[in-house]
Parts: sequence; C-alpha cells; structure tokens
Amino acid sequence: MDIPSGSNYLRLRLSSKFDGSTKYAHWDYVKVEKTPIPNAAPVVSNVTASQRTDGSKIVDIWYDLFDANDELCDISVKLSDNGGASYEIIPSPAHLSGDFGDDLPSGSNKHIVWNAGAESYTLDTSYLYRVYADDGYSPPMPENFVLVEGGSFNNGTSNVTVSSFYMDKYELTQSGYQAVMGSNPALNYGVGSNYPVYYVSWFNAIEYCNRRSMQEGLTPCYGYSSYGTNPDNWPAGWNTNSSNHTNVSCNWTANGYRLPTEMEWMFAARGGNLTHNYTYSGSNDINAVAWYTSNSGSAAHSVGTKAANELGIFDMSGNVWEWNWDIYGSYPSGTQTDPHGATSGSTRVRRGGGWGHDANYCTVSYRNGGSVANYFFNLGFRCVRVSP
Repeated sequence: MDIPSGSNYLRLRLSSKFDGSTKYAHWDYVKVEKTPIPNAAPVVSNVTASQRTDGSKIVDIWYDLFDANDELCDISVKLSDNGGASYEIIPSPAHLSGDFGDDLPSGSNKHIVWNAGAESYTLDTSYLYRVYADDGYSPPMPENFVLVEGGSFNNGTSNVTVSSFYMDKYELTQSGYQAVMGSNPALNYGVGSNYPVYYVSWFNAIEYCNRRSMQEGLTPCYGYSSYGTNPDNWPAGWNTNSSNHTNVSCNWTANGYRLPTEMEWMFAARGGNLTHNYTYSGSNDINAVAWYTSNSGSAAHSVGTKAANELGIFDMSGNVWEWNWDIYGSYPSGTQTDPHGATSGSTRVRRGGGWGHDANYCTVSYRNGGSVANYFFNLGFRCVRVSP
C-alpha cells in the first residue's frame, strides 16, 4: 500500500474469513516505522525533455526522484547523441538551474532548466537525456544499466505485469566476465574485450552474478541449498550435474546482480512501456538490430554495434542467445504479476536468438530451453538489478 509521507499511525480494518464470509472485523491502529534499506540506490524515473519553441533554445527537463532512505541526492545531467550507446555530453553547470546540483530531496515533477543556446548546441529529437542521482551512501548503478519502468503486456497467452528493474543495455562482455571470474571462456567465434562472452553455462551465469555482487558490496541474489550465497562454500560438483539447478534459489529483494526472469526479458526486449510492437527488439528490419545467420559472418560481434531498441538496450535480438532465470515450461493461463517461471523442469529458458540462427529465432517472442550445465558457442547472458 502507499503510506503518506510523515504518517506515524495507520487505521486498518482487520477481518477474519471463514468459508468466504467475513466473520470477525475490527479497526486497529498500526504504528508506522521506517526501516532503512541497505545499499538502496536512488531511483530517477519519468525523465522527459523538450526544447522551447520561442527561439530561446532553452530545454526543460522533468523527472521524478525517489530515495528509499530519504537521503538528499546530488543531481547531474548527461546527453547522448548516439542512440544511448554512451552519455558523454555534459551541460555546463553555469547554464543549468532548477532541481539540479547538490542536496535535493525526493519528489515528483522535478524541473531542470538548461540554457542550451548558451552552449551553442543544435538539438533535435535524436538526443537522449539521462538524469543521475547520487545520495553519497548507495553504490551507484553501473553507467550502462537502463531503468526499465514496470508495466503490463500480453505474452501471447496471458497478461503479464512486471515491476521496475534495471537491465544492462549490453550483453555481458568477455572483459566483464574475466574481471569477475578470472578467465575468458570464449574461443574461435569472436574474441575481444567488447565481444559478448559465450561458452558459459547457466550455472556459470549464476556464479558470476553472485561473485560480482560480492565484489561490489551488494547482497547476492542466489543461494545454493543450505550452503549460503558464497560460491566458495558450495559443494564440489554443484555446477556439473544438471539436476542440481533446482537447488539454486533466488532472493528477489536482494540488490545484487541476477539473470532476468523470462517475462522481464521479454518486456524489455519489446521496448517496455515505449514499445512499438516490433517483431525484433527495436525494429521490424532484423538487419538494423541483430547479428544473425545472414549477416554475421558466422561469428559474434562487439556488443552495441547494431541499433538499440526503444529503451536504449542492444542485441536483444541476435548476437548471442541469453540465459534467463526461469525453468522452461508452458506459459500459465490467467493474469500474471512478476512470474518466475515453471516450478519444475529440466532446462532453463534461453532467449533472443544468435549469430548462427535464422531470423525467426531472433523475434521477441521466440523461446526455448537449454541444459543448465551445457555451454555453447553462441550462448551468453546479461544482468539485471532490482529497482528499489
């Protein structure tokens, strides 16, 4: 429920039910106490920007800011002129005013005014804007992570609602994997620091997520049976027997790295709330957004070299397949909210298609499953983080 800011008590109607009928009901008062959320990064959402048409060249930037612990935040702005591949244009603070700078509280409809004309920028609708918030306490979200604001869609069988989350706009690179795991498994099908990692099993992806979380001081998402979250403490052979995959559990509120659920992946691939309902992620023209069998030259390519989708996320069609969290199974019927997949099965979901497959495998709707202990020359993954 939404609790008004500053509330000390709530009056609730508490009911007991038997055979579908309310038998007992009374009103009670519940004290409201705020519990700090450790390492919860501030969230900036609903960013919009428009240039005034009065000839002043002033740009109005609007956004919402939320910090779970009510810390004051330092606000900055960056622009991208390459479709979101990087945000390297930094307006001069001398030409910014409004809800910008140091020590700003959470709130909605915050407004930054940028005198772009004073910096001789010729802006058009191709520019993308990003507002950054730093509360000085929370580990910042990585620069290449994109906020996917929650929403609803139909997966072809049922209506699905997913909550907001952050997703890496790139498939995990070989250099990113090696920095955490100490080695690069990729071989023969595109090797380089900015190429997607491949030859990784689902178990490898799980271990990577926890080790990266631990390196960055975050709470790991995955536990193995009763052995905790540190992979160093997991039993020998945990990642060689496919049947062990059901021993892996996920803490869905932990702030560390994890694989996307299948429905998170599909929602983001479709473009989230900005979707144009394209066949592929970002376009109906597969050659614009994907490396696949007809244009790849039988190898992976550097991440982010095709066009991004509506959210600024790259390669969700083609390049390498991507592991998801879910056990592979039929979609359930009926409305779903933040589903985590089938409860039993022997394989885990793979999505997106790859450089060695035809176009029909690269659509936002195509899905299949893979054995969790196996690894392939065109199968990798990307990470997500929970949104506070």
